[in-house]
Amino acid sequence: MDRQALHDYTLTIIKEAGERIRKSFFETMYIETKSDANDLVTNIDKETEAFIVKKIHAYDESFRILGEEGMAEEEISSLEGVVWMVDPIDGTMNFVRQRRNFAISIAIYVDGVGQAGYIYDVVADELYFALKGQGAYMNGQRLSPLEALPLNEAIVGINAVWATPNPRVEHEGIIKLIHTLRGTRSLGSATLEIVAVATGRMDAYLSFRLSPWDIAAGIIIAQEVGAVSSTLDLNAVNLLNQDTFIVANPSIHKELVGDYITLK
Repeated sequence: MDRQALHDYTLTIIKEAGERIRKSFFETMYIETKSDANDLVTNIDKETEAFIVKKIHAYDESFRILGEEGMAEEEISSLEGVVWMVDPIDGTMNFVRQRRNFAISIAIYVDGVGQAGYIYDVVADELYFALKGQGAYMNGQRLSPLEALPLNEAIVGINAVWATPNPRVEHEGIIKLIHTLRGTRSLGSATLEIVAVATGRMDAYLSFRLSPWDIAAGIIIAQEVGAVSSTLDLNAVNLLNQDTFIVANPSIHKELVGDYITLK
């Protein structure tokens, strides 16, 4: 597999997909719910994923694809071989309500190892990417390695799900953490929150339930600047099923999980 040729091709795919989404702002949108009233999908999500799937298979029909909307119509039960992970619009609620703060996410894994990750903030026209061992970039400019900081100076991405009757996390530790931090943020798009950690705009992002396509590209990009990813019980990231997730500046990663976050 010619990694540079595939990289160039993927950049073309994601930019074309972004242009299609921008044009969709002037078209009729059809909105459906999935697991609950806050889990939305639009015709644009499906059309964008179908477009990306078609482009990937035009390059090599043997590539397997794990996409949020299932447009590849294949079952992925292992990460053997070349597996693409695609989220056509991460942050669909933002897409529907705000027309911003959403992104396209594409990742390429080979035998379970992340080789390339791409996140495109469509409205801001910011394209983040990383090739394994070659650094991370935003619009061609290399991102700097993360600098260490104490937890009380950190900004952490966390949404309001922690405050619900979540059977997996102890609330007291999260409350203590919030009082310790310099601040918290919630962007409504996991891919953009991971990018915020990779750029140093935030210092960690944690979630109690994410799917592989939410994180697959972001962890490759974040790793190239020194960030650490794991589940909230410090296991390896799960790229086949939903699981807890944290990506953080390495100077605060274990302190965050070990001292404040307790899973039941």
